[in-house]
Amino acid sequence: MARRFVLKPDPPADHPPLTLDYAGDLNPQQHAAATAPGGPVLVVAGAGTGKTRTLIYRLAYLVETGTPPEQIVLLTFTRRAAREMLTRAAALLDGRCSRVQGGTFHAFCLAILRQHAPRLGLPAHFTILDAADAADVLDVLRTARGLHRAARRFPRKRTLQAIFSAATNRGLALEEILAESYPQFEAYRDTLDALQQDYADYKQRHGLLDYDDLLHRTLTLFERHPDVRDQVSARCRHVLVDEYQDTNRLQAALVTQFAHVHGNVMAVGDDAQSIYRFRGADFRNIFAFPERFPGTRVLKLEHNYRSTQPILDLANHVLGRATRKYEKHLFTDVRGGEPPALVPAPDARYEARFVAQVVLELREQGVPLRRIAVLFRSSANAYELEVELNRRNIPFVKYGGLKLSEAAHIKDLVAHLRVLENPQDAVAWNRILQLLEGIGPKTAADLIAWLTAARDDPFRLEERPFAPRYVEALKALFETLRAARQPGVPLPAQVERLVAYYEPICRRVYYEDYPRRLQDLEHFLALAEHAGDRAAFLASLALDPVELTALEAEARADDEPPLVLSTIHSAKGLEFNTVFVIHALDGVLPSGYALKDPDALDEELRLLYVAVTRAEERLFITYPMLRYQRYQGEYLTRPSRFIDGVPERLLEPWTLVEEGPPALPDAAPPELPGPSGGPDAEPDDGLPF
Repeated sequence: MARRFVLKPDPPADHPPLTLDYAGDLNPQQHAAATAPGGPVLVVAGAGTGKTRTLIYRLAYLVETGTPPEQIVLLTFTRRAAREMLTRAAALLDGRCSRVQGGTFHAFCLAILRQHAPRLGLPAHFTILDAADAADVLDVLRTARGLHRAARRFPRKRTLQAIFSAATNRGLALEEILAESYPQFEAYRDTLDALQQDYADYKQRHGLLDYDDLLHRTLTLFERHPDVRDQVSARCRHVLVDEYQDTNRLQAALVTQFAHVHGNVMAVGDDAQSIYRFRGADFRNIFAFPERFPGTRVLKLEHNYRSTQPILDLANHVLGRATRKYEKHLFTDVRGGEPPALVPAPDARYEARFVAQVVLELREQGVPLRRIAVLFRSSANAYELEVELNRRNIPFVKYGGLKLSEAAHIKDLVAHLRVLENPQDAVAWNRILQLLEGIGPKTAADLIAWLTAARDDPFRLEERPFAPRYVEALKALFETLRAARQPGVPLPAQVERLVAYYEPICRRVYYEDYPRRLQDLEHFLALAEHAGDRAAFLASLALDPVELTALEAEARADDEPPLVLSTIHSAKGLEFNTVFVIHALDGVLPSGYALKDPDALDEELRLLYVAVTRAEERLFITYPMLRYQRYQGEYLTRPSRFIDGVPERLLEPWTLVEEGPPALPDAAPPELPGPSGGPDAEPDDGLPF
């Protein structure tokens, strides 16, 4: 039997004194998290408790205590979040923090796959499909199987994309997804199985990966090639994950793989703010973290720096109704504050009048419109309010809607860039060709087969009998692509050539509103001026789409920054001086479908918790007592079960009183109750969010 020899760990390195005063800059709970020893740590961070600040100090602490910044991985859900944290950490400590590997799961996996693509049989320059592109591929495959002529109940392309995406990121068989979420399509199970395989084959054949593939194929790479997993994991001495409650099955598995060698992983999140189940987020991940990483230390952040205690008391009460949760109690040092208000209105028009009037009163008191938000479960809940705001000339911006790179005219332009980068990109060719007059789906399919064949110069028209109806358009397209693809042409010049070519097409195809679309093309040109090379630019657009379109920019260009209307989902992470939560009805919040699903019902409760914790000083929860539906007529509503029965000390009932005719001199007219704080309250200057 071989003799055992135990290697002792290296003695701790001598580090210079710490630059930052961690104990002085952070509260005790934040300090414990920021300076926690290595190993697995779960930080349960309540709303408004300084989660980002804690992560920034954690980054600085790791760098100060000797961890090479290149061996720290910060995983977030947006590039902007990672960039902000690294910038603030660098400003707090020094430039070393900017060398931390920070970005989204998808971007991190993309970098790994680019380096190791051949190990999976992928071309090095594979193309990334966004959700809309994936849907277009599925539409092509659906048509090829003749399914476009099938019964009308067969799922459309975006539904197909959602079904296949859910199966991948949740790790479930197609039949399970159908039974759970799409029972109306169970009769097509075998056909959908075949179509799913067609989709996988098509992507492999054309060098394409969709969003889910970036995660799934990275896990496959690690499983098939443990040496690659160990090589990547060895470079991840410390793994930090933001918003862990929003991870899906694939992302949680990737965190485990990244931490395989060193085991130093800190996940920060709030189970009470897990509201993205519809995107594949798995609420169970944050509870399974201690099981996935034995020996996990669970730390909590409960000291709130955003809201008054009456608002937090309501938030704590709401969260107390959850069936599964990490126990926590939000508290603040801020004294005073009025209790949140519960305001029943006769109907949606009265609800809208109330909101508009209080908004105007608050503005008179000095609260900027941009510091006031109206939140709702669904965009349709705000229609009456939009009419009332327009009637009173109150400027507002409504969140939700298309991002720049999801707009049709921008996708057209991006398709041209994509074929410059990857001439085999059949999805992009399909979009480009059908913009040309005289070319429909069948002709486009024939041309794509020719274009994606192996050819020395993919942008040269060879001797081939093209139909007269489109030959000139095809020549103009190829001349533009060849000119843009010349060696040494910088990206901005490439985009300028493409925009000049595309503008007449834009005018023809989108003639109703092309002036506004042309503004977006100018915006796109400006983005290209500050981008790197073409591949990096395309990757950035696919992984983190730009959010501002000219239509939105126009709404924000008023002299006065506008009132914010937003779905609760879109408002997560934001904060406002005053918040209205409208249409707090059973069947709305919670939604009707959630009433039959305990997990979905719990998520709806968390949605209300998120809405409540957006408010700093004032919170109004409103609902109409009468609603109208086309086939039901007018009917009495029921307030949301989440607020029904809440003690009045936590949620103060208000009554709307219609102002009557002019009163006699010795009588005071009835008043609509004013906002908490009264007309003499100190104005709140606020900060832009």
